[in-house]
Amino acid sequence: MRKLKKRMTDMAAMTALLNSAPVGRLGTVGRDGWPNIKPLNFAYHDWRIYFHCASEGEKLEEIRRDSRVCFEVDLPIAFVKGTGENPCRASYLYRSIIIRGKALIIDDPAEKQRGLDLLMAKYQPEGGYGAYQEEKLSITTVVRIEVDDISGKEDLGKDQVRERAEEALRRGDPLPLVVE
Repeated sequence: MRKLKKRMTDMAAMTALLNSAPVGRLGTVGRDGWPNIKPLNFAYHDWRIYFHCASEGEKLEEIRRDSRVCFEVDLPIAFVKGTGENPCRASYLYRSIIIRGKALIIDDPAEKQRGLDLLMAKYQPEGGYGAYQEEKLSITTVVRIEVDDISGKEDLGKDQVRERAEEALRRGDPLPLVVE
């Protein structure tokens, strides 16, 4: 990371971002050697990322060929407007995380169910979703990413802008803010 002052070191904040981000982006290496990025729903638990997909397709082909993956999540916090006298004041405040690891296709039925339970708990925390249908389980694949490396980056601004961004994060305000 070029600007060390933007390094995010608070693991609690990184975990909170992983647990609240609705979409993550999976980076794989395509058959042609080009990187591929796929947005997906995911759940984070105990240094692992879980997601589900169909039992066939590009994602799984790429993971079977090369299990090394990157995974990214980000949180837009605020857009800071430039002014007539200072257009360079315009900026974007954010938090982001990049994970490098190995993706493993889950064969164990108990772990597959655990991965699906984690996804349901994240996206439907009120419960009430019932038991998984056997015919759906048979055509669903669960993938686990073992986290080898995690790095976070953030820019929360300076002075009053930073105070406002931090307060919005503490209060759980709807994001992104627009700061004049």
